[in-house]
Amino acid sequence: MAISKKDFDYVSRLAHRESALVLEAGKEYLVVTRLGPLAQREGFASLAALIQQMRLETKINGLHHRAIDALTTNETLFFRDFHPFEALRRSILPELLAKRASARRLTIWSAAASTGQEPYSLAMLLLEHFPQLADWTVSILATDLSPTVLKVAQAGKYSQFEVNRGLPASYLIKYFTKQGDKWCVKDEVKSMVEFRPLNLIQTWPIMPPLDLVFIRNVMIYFDVETKKTILKKIRTCLLPHGYLFLGTAETTTNLDPQYQPVAHGKAVVYRVQQPEPSTPLAAS
Repeated sequence: MAISKKDFDYVSRLAHRESALVLEAGKEYLVVTRLGPLAQREGFASLAALIQQMRLETKINGLHHRAIDALTTNETLFFRDFHPFEALRRSILPELLAKRASARRLTIWSAAASTGQEPYSLAMLLLEHFPQLADWTVSILATDLSPTVLKVAQAGKYSQFEVNRGLPASYLIKYFTKQGDKWCVKDEVKSMVEFRPLNLIQTWPIMPPLDLVFIRNVMIYFDVETKKTILKKIRTCLLPHGYLFLGTAETTTNLDPQYQPVAHGKAVVYRVQQPEPSTPLAAS
C-alpha cells in the first residue's frame, strides 16, 4: 500500500491543524502503516478511498478524529527512563511536601498520558514512599487527545508484556491483581488518577494550581511555535515552587527563557525563574 504526494500533503496539513503533529516528507510510511488498518476497519477499499472521503467531508467529524487518533504515537511504559522518578522520590517530593505542609495538597498533571502507565507510576510511587500523604488532598490529572488510549488507561488492564516494561516485580504484586491474561490496577491506585480528554493545542479548561507537570516525549512532535505556546501556558498553571518534567530529548532552551533547568541526580527538570525581590531605596 502506497500514498500519493497529494494525499500525504492533505494528511500532513490535517494532522498539524488538529493536533500540531508534524509529518515531514519521509514520514509517508508512518501514514500508510497507521491509516491503512483504519481504512480496512472503516470498510474502505484502499487508503486513497479513505482520504478521499475525508476530503469530501468539509467539516471535521468522527472519521477525521479517528484518523488523527491513529496517527498519534502512544509509546509509553511504567516508570519510563527511571531517573525522573528517582529524582521525585529522593529530593523533589520531600521538598514539595515540606513546602505544601500547611495546605496539605499536592496536584500533579500528566499530559499526553497515553495508556496510563505514567500517572499510575506516579500514584504507586506516592503510595509506596510517602504514607504521610494519606490525609492530604492528592490529585493526579491525566490527559490525552486520544479517546482510544484514554479508554485503555481508565480500564487499567495491562498485558504481561506491558507490566514487564519498567514495573518492579514488588509493585506488580502489591498494586495489581491478575484477571485472566491481564494485570489490573487496584482501586487504591486507580482512585488517585482522573483521566480527561485534552488537546494541547486547543483551548485548555481551567487548570488547578500545579505542583508537578509531566509533559514528556510529546513536544518532540511539535513545531517550535507550538512548543513555545504550550510552555507559556504551563507557566500560568505551575506554582512558584513547582517543577516541569520533559522527556530526555526535550528542553526549554531557546524556547522559553523563563524556565531554569535544575539537575536532580541524573534527571534534569525545570522551574520557572522567580523575579528578584526589589530592594527598598535607602532613606536619604
